[in-house]
Amino acid sequence: MTQVRYYGAGFPYLQAEDLPGKLIVLEGTDGVGRSTQINLLRTWLETQGYGVSDTGLRRSPLTQPGLEAAKQGHTLSPLTMSLFYATDFADRLENQIIPALRAGFIVLSDRYFFSVIARDIVRGADPTWARKVYGFALVPDLILYLRANIDTLITRIVHGRGINYWEAGMDIHCADNLFDSFVVYQQKLMEQFDIMSQEYNFITVDANCSPQKVDADLRKHISAMLQKDH
Repeated sequence: MTQVRYYGAGFPYLQAEDLPGKLIVLEGTDGVGRSTQINLLRTWLETQGYGVSDTGLRRSPLTQPGLEAAKQGHTLSPLTMSLFYATDFADRLENQIIPALRAGFIVLSDRYFFSVIARDIVRGADPTWARKVYGFALVPDLILYLRANIDTLITRIVHGRGINYWEAGMDIHCADNLFDSFVVYQQKLMEQFDIMSQEYNFITVDANCSPQKVDADLRKHISAMLQKDH
C-alpha cells in the first residue's frame, strides 16, 4: 500500500505503518463466481512471482465455529449476526490481512465488509450505523465488483450447488419459497452494491461473461494497479 488509509479511525491500538503489500477485494452477490476467480488470480499472480494470501468471510478461527453453529440454528437476531460478522472481519484484518500486507504479500479478499453492510441494510440496519461499524477497516488498493444479472445468478446457482436458506434471505421472509425469495433477496443486495459502487469507488466487471473472460478483465485491472508502483 502506497499509503495506509482507514475508513475511520482504524484500530486505536495499531499505528499506521508501512504495508508494502497490496489488498485486492472481489465483491459481488452469491453465485457470481468470486471463489473461482480468486483461485484463477492466485495461480496467475504466483506465476508472476508474487506472494499471495487469500481470505474471506467466516475464516477467523476466533468466530468461525460460532458463526457456523448460529447459521445452522437460525437463532441469532440480525443485530447479533451483524456484530458477529464484524468481529470475524476485525480478527482477520488484524491477524491475517495486515500481517500479510506487512510481509509484502498480495492479499486477495473474497468479499470485504461491503457484503456485510449490504446484508445488514437489507435486514433493517441503519445504513450510516452499518458503515461506521467498519471505521477500523483498511481502504483496499483495488475493489473489483463482479456484477451479474439475476438470470445469470439463478442459472449458476440452480445448476450448481443449489439455493440455500441464507442466500435466499429466508430469515427475513422475502417470499414463501426458496426460488422466489432468492430472486427478491439478491436483487435487494444488488441495489446496495450499486449504491456502494459509487461511494467506495468499485470497479465494476461484467460477470455475465465466461469465467475466462472475467479472469482476463480482472487481470487487466490488477496489472494496471501493479504497474503504477513500478
